[in-house]
Amino acid sequence: MDTRRRFAFAALAYAFAVTMLGTTVPTPMYALYGERMHFAVFTTTVVFAVYALGVLAALLVAGGWSDVLGRRPVLLAGLAFALASSAVFLFADNIALLLVGRLLSGLSAGLFTGTATAAVVESVPAQRRDRAATVATMVNIGGLGSGPLVAGALVQYAPHPLLLSFLVHIALLVLAIPAVLLAPETSGGTGRIALQRLAVPAEVRAVFLTAAIAAFAGFAVTGLFAAVAPAFLAEVIGVTNHAVGGAVAGSIFLSSAVAQLLGRRIPPTLAVAVGCAILVVGMVILAVALSHASLPGIIAAAVIAGIGQGISFSRGLAAVVEQVPDRQRGAVSSTYFVVAYVAIALPVVGVGLAAQTWGLRTAGESFAAAIAVLALICLAAVLVQERRARQLSGSTQA
Repeated sequence: MDTRRRFAFAALAYAFAVTMLGTTVPTPMYALYGERMHFAVFTTTVVFAVYALGVLAALLVAGGWSDVLGRRPVLLAGLAFALASSAVFLFADNIALLLVGRLLSGLSAGLFTGTATAAVVESVPAQRRDRAATVATMVNIGGLGSGPLVAGALVQYAPHPLLLSFLVHIALLVLAIPAVLLAPETSGGTGRIALQRLAVPAEVRAVFLTAAIAAFAGFAVTGLFAAVAPAFLAEVIGVTNHAVGGAVAGSIFLSSAVAQLLGRRIPPTLAVAVGCAILVVGMVILAVALSHASLPGIIAAAVIAGIGQGISFSRGLAAVVEQVPDRQRGAVSSTYFVVAYVAIALPVVGVGLAAQTWGLRTAGESFAAAIAVLALICLAAVLVQERRARQLSGSTQA
């Protein structure tokens, strides 16, 4: 790989990482915002969930724009939204500005997720693109996991806890602009601008349903930890250290990234089953940890749930797209991601509502039980599908 390609690969990966990092930077700060603006966990979950609306809007409206306009303009637009988001947070002194900041952050992530993945993969020779796709996934999830880690440390140990993290993020984004500008354009600019189509062909609906249930369960858990992990630590366990809260929130993403890397060769159907089983274990540990106010238990739940989410999500997508023609993969993949981002938003808002009535501990325990049941349903569905497939194969051979 020549020097220019190496630079483009590294530069685009850097821009991808710092953009996704910014989407989770506010996590350790929600408690501070709540104290200053006098709101409780429910409002925190709503502020968090607005991010998912931005992602979905960008995916559905502009999901295919980079194929027409080129990768670079869409990436620059994503950087602009990310810069605007951090700038809004610098001046956020009311809930409305928090909502605007999160919406802009979601738009940046929605523009970057597909476009940056394609740009990173296309920046290397064809024989290295499988490895580049793995790197793009790691950069994406690693950036999400690094946001709470970096921000938590800065909030806890550095001055200006509600400002410094966003100033650092703005500086990182400014460096990403020339990185994107200097990387060569890799899109042919063909086709026309249109809304991203959603579809699930009849022949893959059964497989899609089980994979989508797994994705919903896994992303609901990542949403829970990204939104309220620091609140669990402060209100249930009594740990108010923001660095610890950020580390717990980030650990689910980082363990997911490692699981996706190590599990990429597991057969897709088996991976969905294994991932769901691991997710059940993680939710049992979470419920027990909340019941007994155990910090090690919360950490273990985050890591184990992240492993289950990472394996089931990445290989679940593979299970679906491998069974549809190339021309339908974009629509099917987009539908899968819509399910995932709805899962990030809705269940965690439900937890916020439940916390107002039952308290955060009981709300968290109920959430863990519901997700465990959902993952068990998915696991049972996969096993039934596999048994039917074996029976059909046996009858055909006979």
